[in-house]
Amino acid sequence: MAKKSLEEFKNLTRDELTVKLAGLKTDLFNLRYQAETGRIEKPHRIKQIKRDVARINTILKEGESKNGTGAK
Repeated sequence: MAKKSLEEFKNLTRDELTVKLAGLKTDLFNLRYQAETGRIEKPHRIKQIKRDVARINTILKEGESKNGTGAK
């Protein structure tokens, strides 16, 4: 999966973001495992995926604060 911009993630629904986040976390786990075993082909993908995870988390947190459903 290619790196996405913040705007592309903002166009997704909350459910789509949650599914995307779960997939990215799985990809990140697999890449970290490959890095530990020395079989990783594209080590830069770890950094890209971590940033995409952070982007999605930011969007989800913004939605919580706008709706007033965030924990205080």
